Amino acid sequence: MTETQTRQLDTVAHAQEHPDVAQPWAELGLKSDEEAHLREILGRRPTSSELAMYSVMWSEHCSYKSSKVHLRRFGEQVTDAMRKHLMVGIGENAGVVDIGQGYAVTFKVESHNHPSYIEPYQGAATGVGGIVRDILSMGARPVAVMDALRFGPLEAPDTQRVLPGVVAGVGGYGNCLGLPNIGGETVFDPSYAGNPLVNALCVGVMRHEDIHLANASGTGNQIILYGATTGGDGIGGVSILASEAFDTQGSARRPSVQVGDPFMEKLLIECTLEVFAEHLVAGIQDLGGAGLSCATSELASAGDGGMHVWLDRVPLRDESLAPEEILMSESQERMMAVVEPAHVSRFLEICAKWDVDATVIGEVTDTGRLVIEWYGDTVVDVPPRTVASEGPVYERPFARPIWQDSLQAGDASTLPRPTTGEGLRATVLQLVASPNLCDKSWITNQYDRYVQGNTVLAQPEDAGILRVDEQSGLGIAVSTDCNGRFAKLDPFTGAQLALAESYRNVATAGARPLAVTDCLNFGSPEDPDVMWQFAEATRGLSQGCEALGIPVTGGNVSFYNQTGAEPILPTPVVGVLGVIDDVTRRTPIGFTTEGQQIYLLGTTRDELSGSEWAHVAHGHLGGLPPVVDLEMEAQLADLLINASRDGLIDAAHDLADGGLAQALVESCLRYDVGARVWLPDELDPFVALFSESTARVIVAVPRSEEVRFTDMCAARRFPHVRMGVTDGRGDDAVLEVQECFSVSLAELRAAWSATLPTAFDD
Repeated sequence: MTETQTRQLDTVAHAQEHPDVAQPWAELGLKSDEEAHLREILGRRPTSSELAMYSVMWSEHCSYKSSKVHLRRFGEQVTDAMRKHLMVGIGENAGVVDIGQGYAVTFKVESHNHPSYIEPYQGAATGVGGIVRDILSMGARPVAVMDALRFGPLEAPDTQRVLPGVVAGVGGYGNCLGLPNIGGETVFDPSYAGNPLVNALCVGVMRHEDIHLANASGTGNQIILYGATTGGDGIGGVSILASEAFDTQGSARRPSVQVGDPFMEKLLIECTLEVFAEHLVAGIQDLGGAGLSCATSELASAGDGGMHVWLDRVPLRDESLAPEEILMSESQERMMAVVEPAHVSRFLEICAKWDVDATVIGEVTDTGRLVIEWYGDTVVDVPPRTVASEGPVYERPFARPIWQDSLQAGDASTLPRPTTGEGLRATVLQLVASPNLCDKSWITNQYDRYVQGNTVLAQPEDAGILRVDEQSGLGIAVSTDCNGRFAKLDPFTGAQLALAESYRNVATAGARPLAVTDCLNFGSPEDPDVMWQFAEATRGLSQGCEALGIPVTGGNVSFYNQTGAEPILPTPVVGVLGVIDDVTRRTPIGFTTEGQQIYLLGTTRDELSGSEWAHVAHGHLGGLPPVVDLEMEAQLADLLINASRDGLIDAAHDLADGGLAQALVESCLRYDVGARVWLPDELDPFVALFSESTARVIVAVPRSEEVRFTDMCAARRFPHVRMGVTDGRGDDAVLEVQECFSVSLAELRAAWSATLPTAFDD
């Protein structure tokens, strides 16, 4: 041991003999009543190592202490129909669903928001690395990632600093792992200035029999820590950093952000999959937030309830670390496995083959206690469930904000609207060049979208699609979505709109939605206004999932996303996973040939409040968001899935941000095919073009299939109208809105594609 490690070693015996030693519980994020409760649990003051463990495990990020009472809705509203495909639900590292043919898929989205503000590259990179290990720990091979990003205004210095680093971190880590990035979002809004959102999603594939769970069962089984060595990077890390708000000068406590090594993670993935294949693992857990504190306590509490750990055996890259620092370190690329004694030598042999350090640091016991020793002295002796799952649970006060009524009263109907063809044309060009609607290829070109050769659809499509089985063509589709402006206007409806759009995107691509993961990003839970937003959003999302018949399989809550007293827009990001029987039947967004008939499905209403037009043209936010009709969404999804399967449509694109105008532009620009369209007589042209009414899609129908397609719509009594035809190819082609305006694809592309390169290329 070094001098630092031996100085003032706080053992359990020392804690019993010296009950009045001052401890930095407040600096570690504990409240006074939490510290008092901790003393009640232990019957004494905690040792410094125990204090470290409880502080990170009782943090908002790890314990969900302010959100548990609301998240219960997701489990309570799972119906028997939802359980049909659900193999592993909420409570494990990630949810698992059955997609048929003996395959299972696991997916999850998590946040790495505050670390990405402080160190954009490493914060984003380790966010990807952490979610990949969550998927790996379920027994699956990670096959793709996605990212949902939020930044302040495009031109703001803060965005100019943070965005390039975040994008480079997401791309750098994922590319080095050889994982395709198949989708996501990038959104700009002033509320995210100083508090960007970096939500990373990973999806993995396995056979049914390969599922692994996080528990330490079997007295005498060995605890093996393997992967990277433990260092001082990320001490306290995301567990504490994500559990407080930034003040106007930044966070008062800024533990170092974790440092990622994707090449080590790649070795860790292959090593772990090999030990899985040989059935050497009885339980497994990745080391992410809270590090060893989390892995040891969660494995023990989910198993037989006891574990003995020799902390001095943990391989270190910084020999000066004290026991409490080792327990709090969030160094990356580490896993913990529970292995039967007979399998230990083979496990270590496989690790050595992959050049992955592996050390036996403990064993499973039947004592019901988590005991951790440091060179023979006991520094931790606690009931593991009190660390991992029996922490504080708060029923935070919440109430509808006093400003909510006035916000909803100021709708967009009073805003000046263009009334001439030239005004409509100018508005189309203004919107397509706006930060939220412009071409994102400056970002996505930094990601490898096609590595591994199984990507069927990727950005900028409505959903990413991957082939799972080469022979049958079985595949999966994934989409993420959220409009924070809608959630600010009405968090209940806003959460359902996020669900509806992600659900619709998956169906538009031709896949049947199966399951949901969510990343719920909000301000401080200590603010009753924010807590009301959170309660309403979870209520809306749970009821929406029940109505659509798809379960929430897991996810993440990220609180304290605010700078000073200003919270971000409530941002409940919703990811939907779907299955497609044959990926050759997938539906892209782009018009591909001339002469395709363009149909608009759904009903358009005058719904411009919270729209991209109101935001871009007027900087306005007020009114009520678009109406949600989940029954119509389900009917539309069924129609699109069947039309795709039967070859009745060549292209489909959902209508969301920017409305019909944006969907037409993106469908034309995808493969440089023009279109002539006419707007319904009963609609004001402005409303027809820019309304953001839901449950709407445009489709391109081959002329040979037009009768079959319209018969299918009529049989379902789903609103449909022929509104155009594809016409012309190349930049000389035009998008013509008859009796309104015409604009060339060349002019549209110039406006659409210049925004991000102009902002970020020197």
